[in-house]
Amino acid sequence: MPLHNRQSSMSSIEMLEILGVVKENGNEQQSFPPVHTPLSYDYVLVAKTINNQERETFRKQTEFIEELKKKNFKVTKIIDDNLVFYGIQAPKEIFEKYRYLLKVSDACNWSSDQSAVSLSTRIRIVHFILGHTKIRSGENLRELIKMKVFETKFCLHEKKKQRELKAGWARWTACLQGQPITAVRNYFGEKVALYFLWLGWYTFLLVPPAIIGVIVFLYGISYYKHSPLLNEVCNSNTTMCPLCDKGCEAWQLNDTCVYTKVTLLFDNNGTVFFAMFMAIWATLFLEFWKRHRATFVCEWKVSDWSEEEEELILELVNDVNCEPKKFKHSYWTSSLIFICVTIMILVIISLTSAVVVFRVIAADFLEKYKWKSLSSHSNIPVMVLGGLLHYFIITVMTRVNWIVARKLCDMEEIRSFASTEKSFTVKMFTFQFFTYFTSLFYAAFILGRINGRPGNYVKIAGRWRLEECHPTGCLTDLFIQMTIIMVLKQTISNVFEFTGPWLCRLWKGKRTQKLQRKCAHCYLKDDSDTKDGDELCENCKLRDWLSNYRLNDVDSFSLFREFLEMVIQFSFTTLFVAAFPLAPLLAFINNVIEIRLDAIKMVTLERRMVPKKTNNIGVWLDILEAIGVLAVIVNGLVIGVSSDFIPRLVYRYHYGPCAQGTAAPDTDCMAGYINNTLSVAPMKYVNDSYKYSENIPPGEEPLYCRYKDYRSEDDYSHTHQFWIILASRFAFVILFEHVVVICKFIAAWFIPSAPMEVKNCRLSDKLKRLKEELQSFEA
Repeated sequence: MPLHNRQSSMSSIEMLEILGVVKENGNEQQSFPPVHTPLSYDYVLVAKTINNQERETFRKQTEFIEELKKKNFKVTKIIDDNLVFYGIQAPKEIFEKYRYLLKVSDACNWSSDQSAVSLSTRIRIVHFILGHTKIRSGENLRELIKMKVFETKFCLHEKKKQRELKAGWARWTACLQGQPITAVRNYFGEKVALYFLWLGWYTFLLVPPAIIGVIVFLYGISYYKHSPLLNEVCNSNTTMCPLCDKGCEAWQLNDTCVYTKVTLLFDNNGTVFFAMFMAIWATLFLEFWKRHRATFVCEWKVSDWSEEEEELILELVNDVNCEPKKFKHSYWTSSLIFICVTIMILVIISLTSAVVVFRVIAADFLEKYKWKSLSSHSNIPVMVLGGLLHYFIITVMTRVNWIVARKLCDMEEIRSFASTEKSFTVKMFTFQFFTYFTSLFYAAFILGRINGRPGNYVKIAGRWRLEECHPTGCLTDLFIQMTIIMVLKQTISNVFEFTGPWLCRLWKGKRTQKLQRKCAHCYLKDDSDTKDGDELCENCKLRDWLSNYRLNDVDSFSLFREFLEMVIQFSFTTLFVAAFPLAPLLAFINNVIEIRLDAIKMVTLERRMVPKKTNNIGVWLDILEAIGVLAVIVNGLVIGVSSDFIPRLVYRYHYGPCAQGTAAPDTDCMAGYINNTLSVAPMKYVNDSYKYSENIPPGEEPLYCRYKDYRSEDDYSHTHQFWIILASRFAFVILFEHVVVICKFIAAWFIPSAPMEVKNCRLSDKLKRLKEELQSFEA
């Protein structure tokens, strides 16, 4: 391709380099080494030393190694104390066959460089063949590891490239630097590179919402300081109805002055604008990500890559007489899996109901407690306890969800690993989504709306009344739960994510003997460009294998865990952002740390992940788009239903002092709003054993108390204002969602999924290949 075309097609990458999102242009020509035998072998199998050669374990171990030798694999055996290491080297013929099949394939032909086989590709091929080699009794390597025939398997880190990545990327001091995505791709493969590319892009685009979120938060601070609602609560002498039926006392509205301040921080006009902005931002983020990804995958020449087609090629490389795995579908199996998924979701929702019951019982207990510091009428202790219990349930259910999702995937008998990974991703994310967000949906849309009225409260087991909302709204409850879950999840998970592998490596190092120093001859080999046939000596091979063995294990789903964590965070950042404008800021800070934490973990603390070739982030993109649509619905409902934004508007323009247009110029249009939202009930009808607050002087006990609702004092029926507010809420939700959805569709239509330079680059590349084929045919 002409040089000027390549330079113009990579203009977007150069711009990102200037902004610090990536570290290098990515349009550098990659010079892959020719196919040759690496110094430290393609793969290593590890087993325990077996003295009794008559044992079944030894027989199966020997049989598997013999099967590899039949495929012309070179196997080097080294014994170290109680461990046996098998170094695996694949013959050149396998890679030549793979390269030829790529050339004649339908999709992968246009998406690869057939002139060379990189070491990452070599590892991927050997990994597939090892996993699909079976002994006579039918067990493959995965099953043999489960049977303890082999202890583990791993591919090896390359010392030179490992040091380069550590120096320029996998260190804490590089937090504010760009990422060397091309180098990551060459070492870990496209799948890992796209994860870090997506995470870096997500973090970069979190800067605008983080800044706007801080501005909205500061606006909330200035708003509550001058809000008449705060003065009305803090200077009120209103007596509120008891929060439980027996043993609770009537309380004063001004007791909750601090709670009102917190509520007004997040329930104000600024959050409406911010919710709309975040719903549109989610679409812009995904559309610009598609363009960003297209630029890199075009340069890597994997735009049309097909994982399933490559898997078919690998099956043929492993066994020329293989039969294709048939596509299978069973309505019976699909129906059974659907029923199992539904049951699992119901179990998760029932656990959320257990949190609700716990909060109700805890609130009743604290209201009767003699320590005034714990019987706060704001119920903040109950919210905190409920949030902590919810986080504990999340921790436990994450493990349960993982097991159930794997079992359901095994029932499906899916043809390829790519399809299995997609199916597992959808199931696991669905379970995790309900685990994380069911409690938040309850706090946002159910809490305080079905609790009944004085004389006819809704009770659990006929004893405990459901929780009520504060007169200023329920948004603070949602905010506290989000804060607890986000902060605990991000802080604790990051601590364990880093310290866990570090402590495991330290423990393994203490239990095994100190590694011998590498000899000078092998040291020079390791630091220089290798030649065909070069090998380390046996002591240095063992040293290299032991150092990799001591690292923490990885599997096919290691990267999935990282993606799941970030997509759950993306959900928090977009879904309930109206209740927590600082969520994007917390996500940004976490992601800056997360990028380097994952890099350090992959490069220095874990065994090398098997490089996988792909051209996108898979089904995660569909999940992110679904979250973007759900964000519009949820934020519209949070503003229209959960917050007091609509009741305040109705009061200002229909019931307040400014409604008739005859108020004095200095009259605050929201004066009297809190009193307007409170209904009246006779104290004798509230419960049989009510008590008055100790702050009320004897002889001045009121005969009536107030509660938050729009009901008539005579027959407790809903007032006309209630129906006006309800209609206004629904009208706002419909209008909000339609306006934002239209904006999302316009943004998605207006922004092409790939830059024109990238499309022209792909067109020129295909034309060049066709010309080469034509010239070869004519010759």
